[in-house]
Amino acid sequence: MSRRPDILGEFTADHRAVTELLDRIEQAPTGAAERTDLLTRLTDLLFTHCAAEEEHLFPLVQHDVPDGGALVFGSIHEHLAIGQYLSDLQGLGPADPAFDTLLRGLADTLRRHLAVEEKQLFPAARKALPATTRAALGDRLRAERAETAEDAEDAEATGPAEAGTAEAGTAEP
Repeated sequence: MSRRPDILGEFTADHRAVTELLDRIEQAPTGAAERTDLLTRLTDLLFTHCAAEEEHLFPLVQHDVPDGGALVFGSIHEHLAIGQYLSDLQGLGPADPAFDTLLRGLADTLRRHLAVEEKQLFPAARKALPATTRAALGDRLRAERAETAEDAEDAEATGPAEAGTAEAGTAEP
């Protein structure tokens, strides 16, 4: 029997990846193009991570965890703040003086957010949600991520022109 992580284990692994990317951005030299590349990777990771939390975990926490509504509200509020920092940073070059200021704000907000989720939200969810539910959600999340990765590989293989044509044919008016 394999011991794959439940949904909370998946999200904790995401948190480690987020922290690692954030550390690498902060350690890269001011103005280095590497910071932009790492920020793009961090943005992609955070977008998918936050969306997955909001889709898979937060509805259950809100319903099944005592004071879950407050925990979810706080996390969503922080997701919005993180998204605003990322949006503001994407509009700047790494040499822009505002980049470092915004990066510090993002780093502080992110680290505080991850700590709250790991010390409050995740333990409350672990206590309230049966292990079988958490495991099934982890399996579902991994399956969705694998499908998304396959779709991305297929899109890369067909190239932007063909992918755009295929999408244009299925778009609604």
